[in-house]
Amino acid sequence: MPWNEVSVMDQRREFVRLALQEGANRRELCRRFGISPEVGYKWLKRWQAGDHDLRDQSRRPKSMPRRSEPAIEAQVLAMRDTHPAWGARKIAHCLKRDGQAVPVPSTVHQILCRNQRIKPSEQAAPGSPGHRFEKDAPNQLWQMDFKGHMPLAGGTRCHPLTMVDDHSRYALCLKACANEQRPDVQKHLTDTFRRYGLPEAFYLDNGSPWGDTSGVRWTALKVWLLRLGVRVVHARPRHPQGRGKNERSIAA
Repeated sequence: MPWNEVSVMDQRREFVRLALQEGANRRELCRRFGISPEVGYKWLKRWQAGDHDLRDQSRRPKSMPRRSEPAIEAQVLAMRDTHPAWGARKIAHCLKRDGQAVPVPSTVHQILCRNQRIKPSEQAAPGSPGHRFEKDAPNQLWQMDFKGHMPLAGGTRCHPLTMVDDHSRYALCLKACANEQRPDVQKHLTDTFRRYGLPEAFYLDNGSPWGDTSGVRWTALKVWLLRLGVRVVHARPRHPQGRGKNERSIAA
């Protein structure tokens, strides 16, 4: 809301005072105060209802009718505290097996998050197909991967190289490579950069040529990207779902 930062409350009260005068052009007042008519009428409605403070109100829901019963939450938390390595699915399954009234795994996950039993970096709800992760704008993050390899006539093999923009899911590059080595990948990266610009970061698995399964990870290709100012973020081993956009980019 584009109010001036100086004396916001005073400006709101001044707007209301002028708007309540006989013959006032309220839409013109909204234009002068730099707010939309919807915002202006909202403050008028609150003033007329007796709210002369006009402070921003909390957007937190006043009630949570679908929140789990305290006894159920206590059962979930007790099992988690007894078995700290167990996730929502495991806890839900064991409670159900023991004859307990238990919510679905996604609700169990929310209980664990709400009570600080799960780290913020791990708070993607299990099995929630509607939960999407994507950057706010193109070129903030790209994903890159080789789609295995396939035999060709003459005994050679094709290694499909793919690059996908994390925000738009646009296929930036799809090339048939003769190998999975740095020189070929670097050439296709250079061509892609010249066409679309540099991304802020790459999200990659730990395979060659950008990763190092030994854990060192300072490969020649990664050093080259870092020198260009492109960050390299590696996915957790054996978690391909984190790179789902790229994994499914040529599935159709």
